[in-house]
Amino acid sequence: MYTALRLQRKLKPELKRGEVEIVVISPDPYMTYQPFLPEAAAGSISPRHVVVPLRRVLEHCRVIVGEVRSVDHAKRTAKFTTLATVEENTGALDITYDELVLAPGSISRTLPVPGLADHGIGFKTVEEAIGLRNHVIEQMDIASSTRDPAVRDAALTFVFVGGGYAGVEALGELEDMARYASRYYHNVKADDMKWILVEASGRILPEVGEEMGKYTVSQLRKRNIDVRLETRLDSCEDRVAVLSDGARFPTRTVVWTAGVKPHPLLAATGLPLNERGRLKCTAELSVYGAPHAWGAGDAAAVPDVTAEEPGKECAPNAQHAVRQAKVLGDNIAATVRKQPLQKYAHKYVGSVASLGLHKGVAHVYGRKLKGYPAWFMHRVYHLSRVPTVNRKSRVLAEWILSGLFKREIVSLGSLEHPRAEFELAAGGERPKES
Repeated sequence: MYTALRLQRKLKPELKRGEVEIVVISPDPYMTYQPFLPEAAAGSISPRHVVVPLRRVLEHCRVIVGEVRSVDHAKRTAKFTTLATVEENTGALDITYDELVLAPGSISRTLPVPGLADHGIGFKTVEEAIGLRNHVIEQMDIASSTRDPAVRDAALTFVFVGGGYAGVEALGELEDMARYASRYYHNVKADDMKWILVEASGRILPEVGEEMGKYTVSQLRKRNIDVRLETRLDSCEDRVAVLSDGARFPTRTVVWTAGVKPHPLLAATGLPLNERGRLKCTAELSVYGAPHAWGAGDAAAVPDVTAEEPGKECAPNAQHAVRQAKVLGDNIAATVRKQPLQKYAHKYVGSVASLGLHKGVAHVYGRKLKGYPAWFMHRVYHLSRVPTVNRKSRVLAEWILSGLFKREIVSLGSLEHPRAEFELAAGGERPKES
């Protein structure tokens, strides 16, 4: 989205003259601002304000909601499907191009853990974030209404796998939300809930540094969150989380945030990939050995020209992706106009992470912040980065309102099965609770 946004600004004269067409093919008609997913799950931000509609911001682009299935760069063609082609079973469509930008991002990296496919919950999309919020509140409702101690214990046990940004922030925000919600239940207390963070390595939040990572562990443990380092999830069959240290936790909630991997589309392009499956790119963001093909973001292995050691690549994170998109847009515009290209050079300035309302850690420009200052910096930074004035204003307004009024603790489980009531009225069966 950022690349197309930059291109429609840079190539405005050519677009007006009809000399250039910018086509964006995306499975969703919106861009998700993923750093806000934890707050959306906690109810601090409305889910519709976490996404940016492509057709609104890319008004001079042709937006196609579909999925690219393969690319033949030698012929400059790509095959893609849309909702209509799938519905009508008409097969993939072809589109030709002059310049190709591949920025499909990444998908969740799963492991062959027994039971994970049946019971695991991801945390990469706004649908998953809202579904997880609904699920957590529903488990509190189950615990409040059951007379079976085993069912109650499993409902109030929440296991998060992965100690990176997604796992720690999601756990911190949801624990904060559930702790607040518990005051409205006559028989569910905050101390009745078990929150468990499982991390295979010996530290969490490596992006904020070892000292801030240790501080985060200590803060989470003060909130009675069970942080287990150097531990793996071996199984979650039969709704029992079995850890590598021998611990067993009956649970109805296993949230998987243990890393990402490049989008499988890259393997269907025939373009050169590195050992991790990412596009081999130059410092100008072009693909090695493939003129007129470009990459950015999680999908691209871009050399870090600011690093002291040779061969180091830019980290696959939002900070680099957003800045790469601007350089990429400039370089494609320069290619169209036969002008020289520029290299992508950006030194990583640091990281911020939220651990719940008024709690956070930050390591920015060499300075380390904890608690409220870090949380405030987290909000200021991401508010400055979320695209469009419209979204900035709406997010800021919601933050102000959430500070003045009480949290929302409503579970809209019907969002996941919107036709359930009608199907029941029409003689069908109500969907089973997952």
